[in-house]
Order: sequence, then structure tokens, then C-alpha cells
Amino acid sequence: MQTKKALFGSAVGGLIALAQIAIQAQPAPTPSFAAEKCYGVAKAGKNDCAANGHACQGQAKADANAREWIYVPTGTCERIVGGSLAAK
Repeated sequence: MQTKKALFGSAVGGLIALAQIAIQAQPAPTPSFAAEKCYGVAKAGKNDCAANGHACQGQAKADANAREWIYVPTGTCERIVGGSLAAK
């Protein structure tokens, strides 16, 4: 009986974990404000979409990677140190 409970608990925990991964493995929604993609300023784990060999938001491995981007208000990117409107 204990084994069945342990297996059931593990299965439920695994399904919850998979659901969380599926929820996070999506591109960031397009913002409701006028925006542009700004490369080179995203913090690790805070990028908005696919780049650099991965397919989804939040998967950047390092801060300020020139190939990772985030949405910023239009006209803001080139005012940020390291910001670029194109991947380098």
C-alpha cells in the first residue's frame, strides 16, 4: 500500500513539473505598447524569445549576450549601454 501511494505521489509530482515546463516554454507575448527588440541587454534567464540555440523565453545563459533580446519601448534600445537593434 505504501508503495502505491509513493508511486502515485511521484507520478502526480512529475505531471505538475511537466506542466510548469510546458507553460514556461513559450515565446513572450508581443507587448501592448509600441516596442522593439533590443539585443545585448537581457539578463540571464530573462530574455523574451528564441535565440542562441534555444526556442523560448527565459533560457538565456549569461547576462548581456549579444544574441539574446528583450522587448523595450520603441526608441529606447540604442540609449541603453550595449543595446543594439540587431543581433551581433
